[in-house]
Amino acid sequence: MSFPSARAPRRAVIAMGAAAIAATGVPLPAAAKPGRPTPVRIVDDKATPETRALFKYMLDLQGQGILFGHEHSLSDGFTFDAMDGYASDVEATTGDYPAVFGWDTLILNGFQKPGVYGGTDEENVEALSWAFEQSDARGGINVLSAHLYNFVTGGDFWDTGGRVVSQILPGGAKHADFNEFLDRIAAGVKGAKRPDGTLIPIVFRPFHENNGGWFWWGAGHTTSAEFIEIFRYTVEYLRDAKKVRNLLYSYSPNSSFGGDPTGYLRTYPGDEFVDVLGYDAYDGSAGSPEWLAATVQDLAMVADLAAERGKVPAFTEFGESGEEGRNPAWFTDLLGALKADPGASRTTHMLTWANFGGDNRAYVPPPGHVMAPDFVEFHADPYSLFASDVEGVFDAKTSAVKNDPFLHLVTPTDRQRVTTTASTIRVRLTGGHCDKVTYAVEGGRPRPLRLDGDGFHSAEWRIDPSWLDNRSVEITVSAKVKGKALTDSALVLLGEVEPLPAGWVDDFEGYAGDDVSLSEAYSHVNANTTAHSTEHKASGNYGLAYSYDFTSAGYTGIGKSVGQDWTDFTALKLWVEGDGSTNGATLQVVALGAYFEYNFGLSETVGREITAPFEEFTPAPWDTDHADELLDAAHLAAVSEFNLYLGHGGETTTGTVYVDDIRAE
Repeated sequence: MSFPSARAPRRAVIAMGAAAIAATGVPLPAAAKPGRPTPVRIVDDKATPETRALFKYMLDLQGQGILFGHEHSLSDGFTFDAMDGYASDVEATTGDYPAVFGWDTLILNGFQKPGVYGGTDEENVEALSWAFEQSDARGGINVLSAHLYNFVTGGDFWDTGGRVVSQILPGGAKHADFNEFLDRIAAGVKGAKRPDGTLIPIVFRPFHENNGGWFWWGAGHTTSAEFIEIFRYTVEYLRDAKKVRNLLYSYSPNSSFGGDPTGYLRTYPGDEFVDVLGYDAYDGSAGSPEWLAATVQDLAMVADLAAERGKVPAFTEFGESGEEGRNPAWFTDLLGALKADPGASRTTHMLTWANFGGDNRAYVPPPGHVMAPDFVEFHADPYSLFASDVEGVFDAKTSAVKNDPFLHLVTPTDRQRVTTTASTIRVRLTGGHCDKVTYAVEGGRPRPLRLDGDGFHSAEWRIDPSWLDNRSVEITVSAKVKGKALTDSALVLLGEVEPLPAGWVDDFEGYAGDDVSLSEAYSHVNANTTAHSTEHKASGNYGLAYSYDFTSAGYTGIGKSVGQDWTDFTALKLWVEGDGSTNGATLQVVALGAYFEYNFGLSETVGREITAPFEEFTPAPWDTDHADELLDAAHLAAVSEFNLYLGHGGETTTGTVYVDDIRAE
């Protein structure tokens, strides 16, 4: 394929061959007979030929080089002001364009270029389509991420209030609003066309970094089951309801997992809904050996999972802090670490963030930046692939493997709490037809579900009022399609939980001893596990067993939304039993966007109460925007989050500490 203003490649175009692919250790796709298209298995078995070809290109690329990508490369930068479809900081520094161009659904809100703030929906849909067209014309592959505004509160994506995911799932109060926004995404994607009318393939990356707690779709603000279902619903709505045929779908949690796939797969929507297995990781350590090792370890894990599932592995978002003088060789150090590892080297593309200019942050160094020479060297490395290095991305002749029938329980979700005497059971069946879809409660008599106007097999579940006593029941749904039995199930919690007193964060009694529900109530940063403890506690039936692992990161943390007014209190208290190590703990209170911290040690092995006066909390060292603020009455009136971090302070890298009765007094 050719593009406007194309230049001669600066080095040989990457050529794919069966022997080269096999050398990576990745299984070859199913062989096609000579002259026949190669079969590929992707989420949308009705995808356009170009979309299928893009998937095959990336699948075959593994071990041959890594496509470099840049978010909003054509719209924002330090070397230009207006977007003209050509100017780019990447091009200004290297004379080349990125191979991957990232865009965001914020264009549809008019909050990012080429969207227009205050513009009509139609104007911004057209702007999104135009952005895809410009990067396609520069020789790049398009990726669309989604920073979705809060459908409940009206706030932005950082606003974690409102339990949004539960409200935008089918049956939720904001479900129609979510559909309307998906309609605009569909229109922008379907409007992206080449001059000959061909739809431009796009990799869609919704609900990224969900294992962190900073977005409303993240951990602690939704459950794993709710996340899985909203991801599945998004795919099914775009693919099946809106007939969008030029999308591949990407799943991209945030670092780090210590190479353990368990955490990575905890919210995985399933092979039927994902084409690209992604991973996000930002470096705040100036490219330390520890950060590089942890990143390579996780990317190798992702590559192995992708090989097992026939998916594309990718470094879907990465970046250096952008502070000048930190590590002038950061890009080549990172590429060298990726190339040197047999697993991480199979990463297909790596996308860094936009040069929006905030705090003079440059994720891609412009000319004159201290890191620019290294970025030029990074560009010259044969393993980093830019626009001039790739050819034939959309040319492969493929056929789609027909999707197998798939059934899943949409509502209620696993560990959902139902407090009324009626709930709607909804089941989605795709890839086949069945006249008899049923549900059963606690293994009882199967009851019929009927196909409704929204495409679900559904029924009202009438609940005996006496069951609303905090018990749990299992809902099982079943169907038989083409002689194959399909089932799914969820554990549903019935009845109200007595609310905690004012000021309380947690007493660990409200989860009925269910460790999954406990874990789902918190966000988790880096490697840790949480569980109930019946032996180590201050009161009641349970305390918290908080196990840490510093082998892949020097700190770990858990966090919980609070949303309370603490002006009547003077201190934060909790019961703690340390593990005798020289490691440390940090209490963190988030209020009005500021992060306040109080530190203590873990050397005591006898349970004791910690009292942390609010007047002794200080802004986190890295929170320079709030360095002069105090945890005063104004901040205490708007406490939004509590976090408990553990930090490596000695030789002990793994252990368990116990916590109970966290509250303000």
